[in-house]
Amino acid sequence: MKNGRIYGVSVGPGNPELMTLLAVRVIREADIIALPHEEKEKCVAYQIARQVLPEIEQKASLLIPMPMTKDPVQLEKSHRKGADRILECLKQGKNVALLTLGDVSVYSTCWYLYRLVKEAGAQGELVSGVPSFCAAAARLDRALVSGSKELHILPASYQIGEGLELSGVKVLMKPGKQIPSLKQELLNKGVSVCGIQRCGMDGEQIYRSAEEIREDAGYYSLFIVDEKEH
Repeated sequence: MKNGRIYGVSVGPGNPELMTLLAVRVIREADIIALPHEEKEKCVAYQIARQVLPEIEQKASLLIPMPMTKDPVQLEKSHRKGADRILECLKQGKNVALLTLGDVSVYSTCWYLYRLVKEAGAQGELVSGVPSFCAAAARLDRALVSGSKELHILPASYQIGEGLELSGVKVLMKPGKQIPSLKQELLNKGVSVCGIQRCGMDGEQIYRSAEEIREDAGYYSLFIVDEKEH
């Protein structure tokens, strides 16, 4: 029996209309939908895809719990366990579409699973999608960068003090539980900030300054920082 293939499928930032035609086709043709969650109905990537492809409700699904932790040992154990489960499906000749929010190449948990599966010898490919920072800039009706300005993408749940000193535009992604301290740091530095929470999804909220940022803003928040104000 020929082994199946793994597809890392990006479903975009939230608005189902931003899914690519390629992503729709790959999901439609896959035998199994793999989801980085322990509950299908609570998986945001699945909810986005289902709005375009309601028939995926009838497809076999593989739920892969992904712990929200920075503990490298726990993460490695979880990733390998998930990758092994995907490999078992591939050995049965099944093609697996591993769904991920945004783009699989940008701070995507699914990338770790995909990489391990490929390192084990499986065949597959990545399906790119609209990254959240591009969708956010469009929703905020602004250019992300133009001319000779630099663009820096920073993981906001880590220490980003030095990153904020870089020239050009800084995108702060996935702040997690760090929003209160992040907000204070942005206020202290006097930078120009705009942002969005749940871009393209229910509950979307736009911020036009650091002062407006809610300290209880959710995980799906993103902020765009320009040069210091003078």
